[in-house]
Amino acid sequence: MTDPQGTKLRQGPAHGVIHYFKWAFIVTFAGLALGAVLGWQQTGSLNGMLTIFFIVAVLAVLEISLSFDNAIVNANKLKTMTPEWQHRFLTWGILIAVFGMRILFPLLIVVVAAKVTPWEALVLAASNPEQYAHIMEGAHLSISAFGGTFLMMVGLAFFFDGEKDIHWVRWIEAKAASYATVKGIEVAVVLLIVLAFTKLHDDVESRVFLSSAIWGLVTFLCVEVLGGVLDRKATLVEGAKGGLGAFLYLEVLDASFSFDGVIGAFALSKNLFVIAIGLGIGAMYVRSMTIMLVEKGTLAQYRYLEHGAFYAILVLSVIMYIQSFFHIPEVITGLGGAALIGVALWSSMRWNKRHCT
Repeated sequence: MTDPQGTKLRQGPAHGVIHYFKWAFIVTFAGLALGAVLGWQQTGSLNGMLTIFFIVAVLAVLEISLSFDNAIVNANKLKTMTPEWQHRFLTWGILIAVFGMRILFPLLIVVVAAKVTPWEALVLAASNPEQYAHIMEGAHLSISAFGGTFLMMVGLAFFFDGEKDIHWVRWIEAKAASYATVKGIEVAVVLLIVLAFTKLHDDVESRVFLSSAIWGLVTFLCVEVLGGVLDRKATLVEGAKGGLGAFLYLEVLDASFSFDGVIGAFALSKNLFVIAIGLGIGAMYVRSMTIMLVEKGTLAQYRYLEHGAFYAILVLSVIMYIQSFFHIPEVITGLGGAALIGVALWSSMRWNKRHCT
């Protein structure tokens, strides 16, 4: 089975690392060139062109740094999907991630917040980027609560798993796994945390935060239920598992990961199209990392790598809650997640050295 560019999705070290990032490099070159052209059209000066070029490059690096854990979680879910649905996620899924989350999602926020039509929101983004960015930033509280809740459920579902027999931080993970038989424990934990943060907001903000957090929780539960129903039907009809339900789960997960990057990008540029180019480049690297992790079986080779990613998800969810009060620089978020994954990788290598030599 191959993706549209001919990359075979099978486990095994069949290719070098550069092979997996070939299309990401091509998109990077095209995106930076498009950014330079856009800068020249907007400013008509070499300095303006270089400024936009630099912003696009920084946004791409920002998205990549925030997406290490996203790629690992994608690979973790992707390996359970059928080859057909792997193919669909790596083609249609990446189009949804790039165009849906990086362009349509910010437009949808403005449509809802400003009560305008999608076309009016697009015109506003092109003609008055300052006002457009102001509307986006005004929706940050809702986005933080929704995305933080969804990601927290993703992280807790990994640790509250009775079948999980590999533990990195044993005194935490073994205890969490032992409580997995208590139905709905992760939901209870999330609700308690949501209520605690809600109390810290004033009356108006607390209602917005609580409502958005509940919708994040409901979205996670609906995706889980829908995924189970669809996969069960696929199993009965086609003898296949890990289809549409897993696809929807990954799309919502990617959306939750993207919230922070999309909002944070407005600190660097108010131009929707510059942001879309920069973050779109980063999204291609997520795709490339996902394919590499699946093909090379990296998650199996490094036993604690998934653990580091899910710890990073939990940290990111808490950071998103904290950002409902004040802004935390994206570089801290990105480096924090990368550091956790790096420590998990180092721990995995140490374990391999002790037990596999």
